Amino acid sequence: MQIWQALFLGTALALTLPPTPLGFLAPLPLIGLLWRGGFGYGLWAGLAFWAVHLVWLPQSFVVLFHTPWGAVPYVPLVVIKALSWGVVFGLSAGRPLLRVGLWVILEYLTSLGEIAFPWGFLGYALVEAPGRILARVGGVYLLSLVVLLIAYFLGRFGRAWWASPAVFSPASTGLLLSLLAWVGLWFLPLPAARGDQTALLVQGNINPLQKLEGVSAENTYLELTRQGLAAHPEARVVLWPETAVAQFPPGLSALLGPRELISGLETGLTNRAVRVVNGQIQETYDKNRLVPFGERFPWRQELGPAYHFFFRAFGFDGDLADRVEGSGYTPLGRYGAYICYESVFPSVSRNLVQRGAQVLELGSNDAWYGPSFGGMQHFQMGRLRAVETGRWLLRAGNDGVTAIVDPYGRVTAQIPQHQAGFLVGTFASLQGQTLYVRLGDWAVGLAGILGLFGLLSQRKSRIV
Repeated sequence: MQIWQALFLGTALALTLPPTPLGFLAPLPLIGLLWRGGFGYGLWAGLAFWAVHLVWLPQSFVVLFHTPWGAVPYVPLVVIKALSWGVVFGLSAGRPLLRVGLWVILEYLTSLGEIAFPWGFLGYALVEAPGRILARVGGVYLLSLVVLLIAYFLGRFGRAWWASPAVFSPASTGLLLSLLAWVGLWFLPLPAARGDQTALLVQGNINPLQKLEGVSAENTYLELTRQGLAAHPEARVVLWPETAVAQFPPGLSALLGPRELISGLETGLTNRAVRVVNGQIQETYDKNRLVPFGERFPWRQELGPAYHFFFRAFGFDGDLADRVEGSGYTPLGRYGAYICYESVFPSVSRNLVQRGAQVLELGSNDAWYGPSFGGMQHFQMGRLRAVETGRWLLRAGNDGVTAIVDPYGRVTAQIPQHQAGFLVGTFASLQGQTLYVRLGDWAVGLAGILGLFGLLSQRKSRIV
């Protein structure tokens, strides 16, 4: 019975995170997950959660590479993630406030190290809620802590009221206030945000495997840019996605005139973004956060035979080389350009804004996700970077999501995925720093303090 309960709650929690619109339900499964079980319970709940949340992984690679081997990385990833849940649940059995603190700390730890994979943060349940504005204060980790604390107080006061129901009591008052706090996050009024500059974002919809085989994308991007500027000559900056081209096509400089171009540039060694003005590259940025097992291969010496096998299984002629990571976070003029996977790391956009970025620009190639919901999930998570930094976000994707997000996390313009096209919209250059940019991940420390308080002062709750 407990196993089925854990599986159900883990599945239900996964369905409250992007890309589903069910974030308002997130505290409900969390009430059960905070109060129940130890290691085994957390393991089963984690298996269900991660199997659902990452189901795009086998969908993507099986379809893209036409081989069932594409599903293989999914299994160990789900198991490892589930084991981490088991450890947190085991350490906090019967102590829900300790579990709240450990949960946020675990989220933070997944953004560190050789195989950092910061997916599944509970704070993303609020990405569609105006209450996401709290990310300006403490980032996505503060949002995760808020979601967990709402669930904690709902569970605590709800259990007390259920044991001794009364209309007017501390338990009923606490329960009502907890509900009002959660509902309020979904109805907060947000200020208007208006752009005063126009951008043209180009979506080439190029198959990434064809690019590996040498198929050129230069003419596609040149022609789409030509069409976009003919319809919207007021655009002052043009954006192409991650690794859009290996070289810039003839005629591009004449087409752009004095406009800026921010583009991904395929160099072979680095994953690079460049700013081009009057046909000349002004600044470059090399991706710092490389995708483990995609752009770099940890422990290559120890895992060499396994890598060799999978490279062959995926149809590559030889072993893939590691890309070279960048040497720091340097804006491209006023643009804080970052690349694909980096959008799920709050520290990347924060570093760029600290160094003077007035606009965030993300180039991405989510065609690797194929027809799955992975690309949309990636986009929804990345929206919070605009809120955390108080900057407009211009997002150019190879096959989507191509969109513009305002500093409050609202999507102001977007075009459909999986088709070639262009998007025109307005944005503004902004200055100043949010509290999150100034103070960083202080919410993780607060979670640790709450967890310690839960360990030292809270009597062990009955495990049901």
